[in-house]
Amino acid sequence: MASAVAIVSSYPWLNSSPSPSKYSKYQSFHPPPCRVVCRGGGSELPPPVTPDFKFALHDALDSSGVDTTHAREARQNFMSQIKGLSRIEREVSISINRRVDLAKTAIYISAEDFALMSQSSLPLPVDPFIERLFDLTMEFCRSGKVLRASPEALLDSLYKFLYVEKDFQRSNVISRLEPHPLYLHAVLTYQSGSAYMLALVYSEILKVLRFWSLLDFDCEIFFPHDRYGLPRGYHKQKSAESDHPHILTVQTLLEEILKNVKEAFWPFQHDQTKSLFLRAVHAVLCTDRSNVVEESGFQLESAKSSHRRLDRGTLTSLHLGDLRPALSACERLILLEFDPKELRDYSVLLYHCGLYEQSLHYLKLYQDRKGSSLQKQASNELSSLEDEAGEKLMMRLNLISMEEGWSKPSHSGTFLRNNSEPS
Repeated sequence: MASAVAIVSSYPWLNSSPSPSKYSKYQSFHPPPCRVVCRGGGSELPPPVTPDFKFALHDALDSSGVDTTHAREARQNFMSQIKGLSRIEREVSISINRRVDLAKTAIYISAEDFALMSQSSLPLPVDPFIERLFDLTMEFCRSGKVLRASPEALLDSLYKFLYVEKDFQRSNVISRLEPHPLYLHAVLTYQSGSAYMLALVYSEILKVLRFWSLLDFDCEIFFPHDRYGLPRGYHKQKSAESDHPHILTVQTLLEEILKNVKEAFWPFQHDQTKSLFLRAVHAVLCTDRSNVVEESGFQLESAKSSHRRLDRGTLTSLHLGDLRPALSACERLILLEFDPKELRDYSVLLYHCGLYEQSLHYLKLYQDRKGSSLQKQASNELSSLEDEAGEKLMMRLNLISMEEGWSKPSHSGTFLRNNSEPS
C-alpha cells in the first residue's frame, strides 16, 4: 500500500497550503434580488435534492481499512450547501447568487478529494482559502481604481488586475496528470484554472465589492464558450440579448466543476471518441473473449490492464484514471440531480469495483428515472449505442445475480486501497 507521502508526491497540487491571511474573513453577503435565467425549449428544471441515496464509496473504503472521517465531513458540508436548493435558486446567475456559498462548496469538493487521495491525517483547511479570495479583493481595492470609477472603468480595471497583474490564466487541460485547474484551492495557489473556476473567482470578488457598496450597478459575468476567452464582467443594463446565453447559473457551475473532475479521473481513457459510459461498458465486455474478435490490440490491452489494476486493488495509473475521485464526483452529481445518466455512469463504476448488487440497484434506478422523465429523450446514434450498452450491462448483472447470489469477488475489499504497484 502506498504511503500518504507517495500519494501526495503523485499529486503535488494536493500540497497547496495557503499562507495565513492577515485580513478578517467575510461571512455573509446579500446581493440584490435574484436574476433567473430561463431555459429555452420549455425544459423542466431539476427537482430539489433528495438526500436518500445509499452511496458505496465511503463505506467501501472503511471496510478496507481506510479512514474516511475527513472525506465524510467534507461531503456533509457539501450537502449542507446544496440541500434544499429550489428550482428557481438553481437557475440564478452566480454573479448575484445569495443561496449557496459557491466558494465554500467548491472547497468542500477539493477537501473530499484531498482526503480520498492523500489519506492525510489532517483535513484540507477551508477558511484560509476563502480568506485568500477576500485578500484578492482587498488588494484590488487598495489600488484605488474602485472609487469614483464608471462601471466600464471599474470592470476594465478588475479584468486587468485579475488576468494581467495577478496573472490568472485559463487552462483547458482536463487530466488527472494536471488536475489543479479543477480544484479551487489549487487554482488559488497556481493561479491557473478552468474557465468555470475563473468565473467562480471573479464572482467572489464581485460579491465582496457589492457587500462593501462598491458595486452600485447591475453587473453580470460573461462566460466564454470558446477555448480561449476569459470570464469578464459587463454592465447588465447595457447588454445585448445575445449576452444571455453566456450567463452562468449556480446549477451549471456546480455541474461543470464535478463533470470535469469525473472526466479527468475516469478509469477508462483508451478511446476518447466514445462517451465515458461506453468506454466503461466496453471494458466490461472485453473481459469476455467472445466479444472481442474485432477489437484492436490496444483497446483490449487497455481494458485488461484496468481489470488487472482493479483485481489487485490498484487505483491509480499514469494514464488510466483514479476510481476514488471518479466515484466521488458521480455521487455528488447524483445529489445535484441534474441528469439521470449520472446514475447509470455510477452503476458501471460500481460494476468494475465488484459491487454488483449496488450496481444493479443504480442501473434500475436510472431506467426508472429515464422512463418517468417528462422530457423527451434525444434520439441519436450515441444515445442508441448507450442504450444498447446499458442493456448488455443489465444482462450481465442479472446473470451474476443468478449464478453467484451477489457473492463478492476477492478484490471487493481492496479495490479502493492505494497501491503503487505498476500496471
